[in-house]
Amino acid sequence: MIQFIELSKNYGDVKALKNVSFEVKKGEILGLLGPNGAGKTTTYRILTGYLKPTSGTIKVKDYDVNEDIFEIKKMIGYLPESAPIYKDMLVYDYLNYIADIRKVSSSRKLSHIKELADICRLNNVMHKTIDELSKGYRQRVGIAHALMGDPDILVLDEPTSGLDPNQIVETREIIRRIGKEKTIIFSTHILSEAEATCDRVVIMDEGEIKADDTIENLKKSTNEDKFENIFRKITRGS
Repeated sequence: MIQFIELSKNYGDVKALKNVSFEVKKGEILGLLGPNGAGKTTTYRILTGYLKPTSGTIKVKDYDVNEDIFEIKKMIGYLPESAPIYKDMLVYDYLNYIADIRKVSSSRKLSHIKELADICRLNNVMHKTIDELSKGYRQRVGIAHALMGDPDILVLDEPTSGLDPNQIVETREIIRRIGKEKTIIFSTHILSEAEATCDRVVIMDEGEIKADDTIENLKKSTNEDKFENIFRKITRGS
């Protein structure tokens, strides 16, 4: 469904991505795993149209990110690491506002907001301002925002960053539920996080792909010198 083809991105002399290539299958939950600075966020920003690649491309279905970015954006719901939400708005009003931006029809809007409130477990805070909410609830509002308009693909950048253990478990459950119907890519630098949620992981470090497989198969490889260093870096979240 999504093909990353020899994708490179330079910031001056800094090579953030170096000929990155991998695929994401339809209906898959894929974890983009790597330490901070590995190139995960840059990859997302190119996929979602916030950055242009220096070379290479991304294809989503039959669309090319270099030529058809507006068509690709229609298929993607994106939650950056810091959710860009208006904290002075009520949760319901905010989701209603996003529904208008996403051009959700008036006949469907109310039922769609109710559906997202149920999926993201927001029913008991819909009347509160976002500023009143815990970080865990704010992340759920951000996920509901990303899901607005029923996109085929959900892109989540560090969705559990800064959450307490209970909030992490709840967010994982929401992601798994959404993954039954959508293609999901989410990034993390925590190995256990990917293990609990993903069908497959792509491991990045210093802008390059170091591994692409299931967690089970990669764990078997930790005794090999090829993967030992990168797993050590990821596990400590450096």
